Amino acid sequence: MDRENNSIKLAQWYNQVEKSGLKAFNTITNKTQLNYRTVLNYFNNRSTNASTESFNAKIKAFRAQFRGVKNLEFFLFRLTNIFA
Repeated sequence: MDRENNSIKLAQWYNQVEKSGLKAFNTITNKTQLNYRTVLNYFNNRSTNASTESFNAKIKAFRAQFRGVKNLEFFLFRLTNIFA
């Protein structure tokens, strides 16, 4: 499918959700509307930011393990050694 066709299908989905009147979909429709290019990129390229999100979670867990960061330079050094 091409980008234009995917864009039309996404707009149709958005309209159907809006017509349904279900308030539970408000958050997802707002996020989809704000990030529609990224959503369309997934369907065109099958690419996601899952690896970035996973790496971010590892950094947060690492930071929480040591209860915060006092020396940013040393923190970045440790991150580089562990995850690079």
